[in-house]
Amino acid sequence: MKINDVILKTVTAIVVFIILTFGVELFFAGHNNPGGGFIGGLVLSSAFVLLYLVFDIETVHKGIPFDFKKVAAFGVLLAVLSSLGPVFFGASFLTQTHIDVVLPVFGSTELATVILFEAGVALTVVGSVVTIILSISEDV
Repeated sequence: MKINDVILKTVTAIVVFIILTFGVELFFAGHNNPGGGFIGGLVLSSAFVLLYLVFDIETVHKGIPFDFKKVAAFGVLLAVLSSLGPVFFGASFLTQTHIDVVLPVFGSTELATVILFEAGVALTVVGSVVTIILSISEDV
């Protein structure tokens, strides 16, 4: 007997969108406010875990065809490379820089190299958390 869970799946689609939006907001707010790659990555991974809880693994893998182990590895690589980049220009390890740019809609905006490091951290967290949850679910 199959359970009709249309309401759960519909609400999940809306909630996942809200969680992903909030995770991206936390990620971008982390440069000047509380948040950043780690917290943003945890919130983003919670959206993926919610999808895995509501839908089956095969359905989620059809919609999101990522190997989350590779996502975590790419995140570590991005964080390390963005940290090593300044060394090649004579600066210290993990030195960050920024420029002020005037964008048409947003006005004066600061673009910082720390966003690359934070993106690496976020991808590492998302990949690690989802991989751990999937590994635990295989054992059950």
